Amino acid sequence: MRNPYEVLGVSPNASEEEIKRAYRELARKYHPDNYADNPLSDLASEKMQEINDAYDKIINSRRYRSSGSRNKQTGYGAGQNSEFPDIRNLINTGRLDDAQQLLDGVSVEKRSAEWYFLNGLVLNRKGWFDEAFTNFATACRMDPQNPEYRMAFNEIQRRRNGAFGGYRGATHAGGYNDCGTCDMCSSLICADCCCECMGGDLIPCC
Repeated sequence: MRNPYEVLGVSPNASEEEIKRAYRELARKYHPDNYADNPLSDLASEKMQEINDAYDKIINSRRYRSSGSRNKQTGYGAGQNSEFPDIRNLINTGRLDDAQQLLDGVSVEKRSAEWYFLNGLVLNRKGWFDEAFTNFATACRMDPQNPEYRMAFNEIQRRRNGAFGGYRGATHAGGYNDCGTCDMCSSLICADCCCECMGGDLIPCC
C-alpha cells in the first residue's frame, strides 16, 4: 500500500481535523453510490477502500503514539528506551513491509518481548490474526508487566472470541481475559498452536 498520507493528500504533520477533512472530501468524490451503473464503479470502490485503509492506518498510528506518550508520563515503556525505534516509526507510518523486513533480520536469539510485540503489530495489520495472537502472547509471557503488550493481547483476544463465538476460550475453563502471568500466556501459546495444528496450519511455538 502507498504511504497513507499520500493517499489522503495530506502532510504527516497535518492536524487530525485536516486529516478528517481530507478524508471526507475524498469519500464524497469516490463513494460507490456516485458511480451506480457506471463502468467506473469498480475503480471507485477500489479507490474508496484505499482511502478508508489509509485513514484507519493514520488514526490508529496516532492513537498508538498518543498511548505511548501517556505511558511515558506514568513511567511505562511504550516506546520509551525502545530497542527498535525505527521499526516502530515504520509501523506507525504504514510501511509494514519495510518493518517486517527489519524484524526478519533480527536473529532468533536477539528477539526480545518488544520484537514479538512489534512483529504481532505488523501481522495484525496485515490480517494474520492467529500469528499476531501468538506473538502478542509471547511478548506477554516474556514481559508480563508491560501494559502495552497486555493491551494488544487483550484486544486481539476479545476480537478472536467475538469472531469465533468464543470457541477457543470455551475449551479452557474460565477463559482468558488478561495476560498477567507468565504461566497463563505460555498456556495460551501452546493452546493456540494446538488449535492451529488441528486446523491444518502448523505454527511452531516451542
